[in-house]
Amino acid sequence: MDIRLAETKKEILDHLYIRGQVFIIEQEIDYAIEYEGDDHLCDLFVCYIDGAPVGAARLKDNKVGRVATLKEYRYHGIGRALMDYVELYAKSKGIDILKLHAQKPVEDFYQKLGYVSEGDIFYEADIPHVLMTKKLT
Repeated sequence: MDIRLAETKKEILDHLYIRGQVFIIEQEIDYAIEYEGDDHLCDLFVCYIDGAPVGAARLKDNKVGRVATLKEYRYHGIGRALMDYVELYAKSKGIDILKLHAQKPVEDFYQKLGYVSEGDIFYEADIPHVLMTKKLT
């Protein structure tokens, strides 16, 4: 498994490809919502297995988002590895608290990583979410 900050055009396109497959095709989220125009303000991450892109995440300020793994690669530790990488990266940038909007069905995944749910359920792209935070140590 090779996780990296997406810096080259290919890495950025690989990152966007993963998000397109998971959020636009699989979850049927509208293109304009998924690619809302903030990517140039974010740090983008991509995960490869044997040279093929399989996972993605992004960090905007102290907010993690767009964490995605291709369906056939789920439950193999890719999401956890991506989150570990993003957290180490954030700490290296002086960030001490991360937040994210977790889709309700994967809230327990983030809880296992030490994130704490806060507040009421809200909807983004017609999907129930919950705000979660984690203090980085």
